Amino acid sequence: MKKKGRKRIDGNVILFPNLEKRLLDRGLEQLQEKNFSEAIQLFEEAKALAPEDSDIYIGLVLAYYEAGALQNAKQLAKEMLKEDIGDYFQTVDLYLMILVQLHEYDEIIMTIEILEEEREIPLDKQEHFSKLLAFSKRMAEARTFSDYEEEDEDLFDSDQPVNLSLDVDPNKQVLAIAELAHKNVRPYIDEVKDYLKSKEGHPFLKTMLLNILQEQEYEKEILIEKFGSEKTVIPTNILPIRESEQFLEIKEILNPIEDKDPILFQQVLSLLERHMFLISPFELEPKDQHVWAASYHLIGLEFNGVEMLIEDMAFRYKVELVEMEKACSFIRKLEKISYPII
Repeated sequence: MKKKGRKRIDGNVILFPNLEKRLLDRGLEQLQEKNFSEAIQLFEEAKALAPEDSDIYIGLVLAYYEAGALQNAKQLAKEMLKEDIGDYFQTVDLYLMILVQLHEYDEIIMTIEILEEEREIPLDKQEHFSKLLAFSKRMAEARTFSDYEEEDEDLFDSDQPVNLSLDVDPNKQVLAIAELAHKNVRPYIDEVKDYLKSKEGHPFLKTMLLNILQEQEYEKEILIEKFGSEKTVIPTNILPIRESEQFLEIKEILNPIEDKDPILFQQVLSLLERHMFLISPFELEPKDQHVWAASYHLIGLEFNGVEMLIEDMAFRYKVELVEMEKACSFIRKLEKISYPII
């Protein structure tokens, strides 16, 4: 006679009902506590019991992602798409986020082009996907260009000037910067300085140049202009975005979102990180982090087709409506130029 409230698996192991739900809840707790190894183990156990539960899959993908096991996260997200597990476009967003971190631009291109050919992309995502597709094509071209350079070192004369001229096609500017990443930047520092202080240079490309200077340990002061402001910085002193004080403070304010909607949380953080990359080495102004947390939360909901009054979000985060309106306007401006498509 079977005991009430239990179920038998494979005739041998007896499990309590709803065990997969308990494992999922415990996994989410461990994920929130940043205990990624424990979270992965719990989600894997839950997945074995409920192999089609989208919440378990998403939890496991995020746990692998946060643990730095990006290939595992990628394969799981790809499996979700193949097996049609969970909300399709929510999973696509998650998959593309992972591919961006892996710099797998060819895969991003293929994924978005398939979506354009075979499925109707939601209206609210069309502009974002279009920008990401164009950007990925440029980055893929830049990578091909760099790989070709490595295969034939004589293709480029090391003394050949790098063309960062403002009247050059943006695509060629990306290629020039990709080339510069494989050279000693110091012989070209005058060209780099001119581009960084120019008002016409694309802010995304300026950050790419700053990163090259940082990677090559350039320790001299350099002037940079972005969005009408100027700042003198030493590239080696610039912190990575995810280690910057402002990013960490805004993330802490947004942390409660992770409990209710971990995918939205990651999407909002990804948007914030992308925009802070764009404005680096400057910060979001004014430095009221609650205003920015509220604004990015609202924009994140909008990108997912969820409507919420800005007044309600301002009240929720206890911030001034007028300040939040300014912040949202700036976020939308940044989103339009997030990728070097000019």
